[in-house]
Amino acid sequence: MSPCFSDNKQFGVVSSFSELVSSNFYGEMNALCWQRNLVGDFQEIVAQLQLEDNITEITADELLALRLSKQGQLARDIILQDMQLLADFGASPSLNLLKCYERDDELDFISTDVYSFHVDRSPIATDTFLCTYHGAASDILPNDQVKQKILIPQIREKLQELHEGPEAEFEAFLEEYFFDLHYQPIPNAQPLNLGIGHLWRLAVDHPTQQVAPCVHRAPVENDGEYRLLLIC
Repeated sequence: MSPCFSDNKQFGVVSSFSELVSSNFYGEMNALCWQRNLVGDFQEIVAQLQLEDNITEITADELLALRLSKQGQLARDIILQDMQLLADFGASPSLNLLKCYERDDELDFISTDVYSFHVDRSPIATDTFLCTYHGAASDILPNDQVKQKILIPQIREKLQELHEGPEAEFEAFLEEYFFDLHYQPIPNAQPLNLGIGHLWRLAVDHPTQQVAPCVHRAPVENDGEYRLLLIC
């Protein structure tokens, strides 16, 4: 599924990598999309890669070692080019073959895994970049369509019981265990699917950030299908 590029104040659309990294977030806009229609056979690449555990990082050398058709080679060239563009920009891209992420089911009243809507946080100024080449793609939500889970009374009360410490240390407890990063969609919220092949830049919570961080989640994987995801 491709993103719906109708009137949406949350994200902007760009036509090049240089525009993607040089454009500023502002107002309600906390996501930028380099919209692309990629050529090549990415499924062929996925079929030849070896999965270890549930997530395997794939190196450039491992990609280059694959024996591919012309369509597979086109797909590989795109991935390698994206990795190089991000590396030259100063990012540390990771190409992941994914069966699934680890689920957080320790607490029955709040989840802190990546399938929950959440924001990313960093002590330094940075952004999250991601592109799904194959498989299910991530979702984002406007910040006015979510509520921070720690502000929901029933959840907050249970977290206070879990804390069992001084009230003055409660907020630090929420940050230490990342409870404050997770959000609950409001009724009738409308997630935007990020689609296949588009390279996205999402705002991260950091000390100099001028906009609200982008709320996003990993998708539930399609049965029997691995994801191929570039992220940094």
